[in-house]
Amino acid sequence: MARSPGEIASLIDRDAVRDSLPLLVPAVPFGFVLGVEINDSLMPLLFGISTSWTIFAGAAQLAMITLAGTVSAITVVLTALVINARHVMYSAAMAPTFAKQPRWFRVLGPTVLIDQIFALSLTQAEQPPEKFRRYYITCGVLFFTMWQILTIAGVFFGSAVPESWGLGLAPALMFAGIVVSMAVNRPAIIAAVTAVIVTLLTLGLPNRSGLLVGALVGVAAGYLADRGPGDG
Repeated sequence: MARSPGEIASLIDRDAVRDSLPLLVPAVPFGFVLGVEINDSLMPLLFGISTSWTIFAGAAQLAMITLAGTVSAITVVLTALVINARHVMYSAAMAPTFAKQPRWFRVLGPTVLIDQIFALSLTQAEQPPEKFRRYYITCGVLFFTMWQILTIAGVFFGSAVPESWGLGLAPALMFAGIVVSMAVNRPAIIAAVTAVIVTLLTLGLPNRSGLLVGALVGVAAGYLADRGPGDG
């Protein structure tokens, strides 16, 4: 039976929409940059576009797309895996909260556990399971949908954007937006701030490898901060 507009609206968590907007803003230029790179990549166009729904991880997508055709396929895959290594830490952090959820959510939920949604979800981890689930799903659907729209827009309209706009800064801007949302988590702050600074300092490296360097150094900094001086 089809749901009425009112019933559909009742499924949306308004707090999730409100909280997501500040993190969607810096993701806009990043998604657009990704679309531009897909258009310019040696990777087949449709395959490049498909990474937005099969991988759905901007930094890993950008690395794969810019490296495609210039290095071996194994190197491309390994690079994406290294960049996404931080998601293992995200999963470990969210495991106690997910353990309270139904099986279908535990299976499908992690597919949209990107940086922004992790940051937002941490603030809701102590909410009742039903509240957390609605919040998480609203954030996931919102970011996933917007990411598809932004990357496709970049593919078809990116050539109209002047280079003087400096879209190469977009990944760093996205990391900066996450810093604000994760202000309650010291290791995450250190990781995100480090990623921003290193990415900005290495923007001139070929094949967007500065993004890879920034992500790796940021993950390492967050890991060391999380261990603390007494963890040996």
